[in-house]
Amino acid sequence: MMELSVLLELLKMEHLLTQLDSVCEQAAKGDLDYQGFLAQALEAEWRGRQQRGIDMRLRMARFPWLKTLEQFDFACQPSLDRKVVRELAGLSFVERAENVVLLGPPGVGKTHLAIALGVKAVEAGSSVLFLTLETLMGRLIRARHENRLERTLQQFTYPRLLILDELGYLPLSREEASLFFRLLVRRYERGSLIVTSNKSFTDWGEIFNDHVLATAILDRLLHHATTLNIKGESYRLREKKKAGLFGRPMNPAPEEVTTDVSA
Repeated sequence: MMELSVLLELLKMEHLLTQLDSVCEQAAKGDLDYQGFLAQALEAEWRGRQQRGIDMRLRMARFPWLKTLEQFDFACQPSLDRKVVRELAGLSFVERAENVVLLGPPGVGKTHLAIALGVKAVEAGSSVLFLTLETLMGRLIRARHENRLERTLQQFTYPRLLILDELGYLPLSREEASLFFRLLVRRYERGSLIVTSNKSFTDWGEIFNDHVLATAILDRLLHHATTLNIKGESYRLREKKKAGLFGRPMNPAPEEVTTDVSA
């Protein structure tokens, strides 16, 4: 009869193989029957595979850092509706291929919320990709110049959730705005978008350099979307104030020495 470790290797059950001694010890302590032991052993393998999948999807998501909803300081942003955020964390918007738009000035936590929702989606098994708008535009422009635009658009259509950060910090050229619209059309009702922006919707005509195109973009983006407008104070500025970096009296300038040369 083949040894158990050999069988586990042949079946590619590497997670159970590394935890076999622990699983056997727990089964003995719990006085499990054969079915109970088998269930515990298979659960150890399944959990290992689940975690490996999560780790792989996190790497593929290209998050600049990892943030969770539990780390978000709602007390500092009273304008934010916690109930809506909890509903979004349930990820039904991803299931329905709907969008989320996070608006507000710099430093109020838009990127934190976007990443936290992205991490939730990864943990639930969805493919996620995080990009700043500047990075997205650079890749699309380069792809067009290298005659591989269709393939690149398809790559950005594939993730179940695409997070686009920092829309509005830099104006787009007509070519960039057109490419953004094409991507939006590709993903419309097929995949979810989370967009963060420091500009209100009335300013999007200036961002896209074309008010008609901006209207078409907003029409598709907001057709199935939840919008959160965060109006609080910047976290970064608040921390600087706590550290006493704002509000300090300026050192008085030394008195100027004047010489009367009229005499």
